[in-house]
Amino acid sequence: MQKRKASADELIATILQGIEEVKGLDINLLDLRAIDNTVCDYFVICSGTSNTHVNAIVNSIQKTVSKTLQDKPWHVEGTDNSEWVLIDYVNVVVHVFQKHTREYYDIEGLWGDAKVTMVESSYN
Repeated sequence: MQKRKASADELIATILQGIEEVKGLDINLLDLRAIDNTVCDYFVICSGTSNTHVNAIVNSIQKTVSKTLQDKPWHVEGTDNSEWVLIDYVNVVVHVFQKHTREYYDIEGLWGDAKVTMVESSYN
């Protein structure tokens, strides 16, 4: 019997749970579906305060998604220096930044046509 694939909504909710677990900061969800030629449907963007915090967020996301949805990322990059780690779940790509790197690359600005939802965290 084939395992049911989690919906994008389930995946996003689980990713957000992983971020919340270790107090990731400034969480935004970008809906890219209305934009032509995008690599995925959604970006989840958040910040960590240090290399250690970024790594903790990344590990928490992967652990939570694996445990809850039995899903693994297709690709992960940036863990060498943990300034900007990208976790690719195909339809949903997660960007975990350190604050200064996030400001420098300004992904939200680059994808200005996307519908942005600021995610309220329970610990703010």
